[in-house]
Amino acid sequence: MFHIDECILYRNFPHGDILKDMTDALSICCKEPEAPEKSKPLFYSCMNRLVEMANDYGFRGDLWNHYLTWLLVNHENAFSVSCEITGLTHSPSLNALALHDFAIFKDLFHLDFSAFESFYGTSSCCNLISNYQTEHQRGLYVNERISGRLSALSSLLENSASPEEFMEHIVDFYKDFGVGKLGLHKAFRLEHKNPAQTTEIIPITRVAHVKLDDLVGYELEKKKLTDNTEAFLAGKPANNCLLFGDAGTGKSTCIKAILNQYYEKGLRIIEVYKHQFQDLNDVIAQIKNRNYKFIIYMDDLSFEDFEIEYKYLKAVIEGGLEKKPNNVLIYATSNRRHLIRESFRDKNERDDDLHTNDTVQEKLSLVSRFGITIYFGSPEKKEFQNIVLALAKRNEINMPEDEILAKANIWELQHGGLSGRTAQQFIDYLKGTLYS
Repeated sequence: MFHIDECILYRNFPHGDILKDMTDALSICCKEPEAPEKSKPLFYSCMNRLVEMANDYGFRGDLWNHYLTWLLVNHENAFSVSCEITGLTHSPSLNALALHDFAIFKDLFHLDFSAFESFYGTSSCCNLISNYQTEHQRGLYVNERISGRLSALSSLLENSASPEEFMEHIVDFYKDFGVGKLGLHKAFRLEHKNPAQTTEIIPITRVAHVKLDDLVGYELEKKKLTDNTEAFLAGKPANNCLLFGDAGTGKSTCIKAILNQYYEKGLRIIEVYKHQFQDLNDVIAQIKNRNYKFIIYMDDLSFEDFEIEYKYLKAVIEGGLEKKPNNVLIYATSNRRHLIRESFRDKNERDDDLHTNDTVQEKLSLVSRFGITIYFGSPEKKEFQNIVLALAKRNEINMPEDEILAKANIWELQHGGLSGRTAQQFIDYLKGTLYS
């Protein structure tokens, strides 16, 4: 028998219905072994849900043990949250309570599904649950990298000789990768499943794996951004950043690249759109006490003169009664230097506003709340050509240099002018036509 109801810290799991129903089915089997039909529907309902979770989360091999591992690494409680990044807690009481729960889970990892075949008189479907095979390890809600980590941890937990060793593996995982969705994933977006509910932070499972070196040039701009980010991760004073300038110059690429570069050091990014600015306080309340560093990322940020969402942003950055947590920074990209569209009327006409200068200053004050502004300008012709040649070499395009540049010149005249984005699109075009 498994005493899952006796767990103290690890209870009330999301997707915990499978665990509860499986232990209920086992209880019925033990109490009425002569009547297998009473537990059979509940047991096979659990099998069905395990397979569905395998598809959603990329489980393979022993689905039951992968499921238990998934429960443990996603459960945020007093012990697991205390262990993330820093390792084993300094609370003897909390450690003892966790060890108590892990002893119960250790037994669950050795549930023999093959025994159910003879009990229910069925074929080898139970064995398939213990040796589930699939073409890939990527699920709908996690990527292959996370599935691989769960698989490795599942094997370690299954082979643990004692509850203490079991606990050691769990703590090491929490320390290295964190706990819950904020620990396992790099990037997030916001979602309101119900307007009356709290804003939910949803993982983004497919993030472009770009690096800073992928952006040719802009070395001073990249260094300014990385220096600020490294200070932030080190717990030193750091500034909110505004990356502004011409379209297609790599502003968004830089943000994605620093996420990939510093994820292992505890950096996370939450993407927020203008219409969600009113939810920022709710979001910050959910992340302010976690042991990660969060960048709230706003891409292509700009406001028309009739939009007032910028007032929410101003209050969050600086000016509200509650101080912005030390583990939160705001990074934004924009094609506009001043973010808020200024009209001719703002500068030269009073219209109906008797305090025109105050109105203009209110709009301009948003930019001043970003301590660092980094300008990304369109490259000159020679710089554009250098970008094209560097990308061509990186993508192993075997074509004479003068021919590449001639084609690139025609391409940029027809497709948006001189920019890194235009250069990348040209290289993608060559790859598609030369090697298709």
